[in-house]
Amino acid sequence: MAKVDLSGLGVALITPFQADGSIDFDALPRLVDYQLENGTDYIVALGTTAETPTLSSSEKKEVVRCIVERVDGRVPVVMGVGGNNTAALVEELQSPDFTGVSAILSVTPYYNKPSQEGLFQHYRTLSNHSPLPIVLYNVPGRTGVNMTAETTLRVARQCPNVIATKEASGNLQQIKTIAEGAPEGFHVISGDDAVTTAVIELGGIGVISVFANAFPKEMSWLVQSGLGGDLVNARSEMEANYNELFHLMFVEGNPAGVKCMLHEKGMILNRLRLPLVPVSEETHAKIKKALAKFLHG
Repeated sequence: MAKVDLSGLGVALITPFQADGSIDFDALPRLVDYQLENGTDYIVALGTTAETPTLSSSEKKEVVRCIVERVDGRVPVVMGVGGNNTAALVEELQSPDFTGVSAILSVTPYYNKPSQEGLFQHYRTLSNHSPLPIVLYNVPGRTGVNMTAETTLRVARQCPNVIATKEASGNLQQIKTIAEGAPEGFHVISGDDAVTTAVIELGGIGVISVFANAFPKEMSWLVQSGLGGDLVNARSEMEANYNELFHLMFVEGNPAGVKCMLHEKGMILNRLRLPLVPVSEETHAKIKKALAKFLHG
């Protein structure tokens, strides 16, 4: 199995929609270009930020095809393949064409709230059937279950093709335990923009970012500064310039906030698919005001 380098900045790419709700396949390649021209190290397709649960099977295939064609091998493409039915995921891993895809990002099973043993068995089963390296994705705020450091490390030690975890637990002690106990070749990636520098300081290799959809150049600088050892400047820059936008980006859910930012930058329509809706007028006004210093000098 080929090795894949996921250090640096990854972007959890949004799915742009047209006014009628169909996917905007004119905007999507432009968004990919914007990322690659501004320092993003890899693209994550079909993640949470892509509104993947609202996409049909054929739409998912077309989104990945479009992204892979536009990337054209310049950076890795990571594809989201997650769910709460292990057998269905095994079938999914064995059926699609993964040409141009470097790794799989697979979220912990949601809603049915498996035990830690269930989580381990789930990932071991996926590991045994995956043709590509796997990145775990722990986001208890969305799934209803936290995968502990002990379970993550158990998976990492027993499943050699599981190469990293995207940690969005918000628990820095848990992240520290994983980073310190990780076997060779297993890495921690921040799943939360706001703690990027903190995770890097604990031994993380970067972030899979939502904010980078709108600000790839700025997030790339932040990550590279942190990885280069300049955590003091990186942290002060983040706190001085980005904390308000980080908050506004998620105050009414993801990707409503970052889609509003991209809309204000003239890159996409401010369109989501139900059950998600655009941010309120009040939040939109706050985002517009916070963006002003970035858009006008």
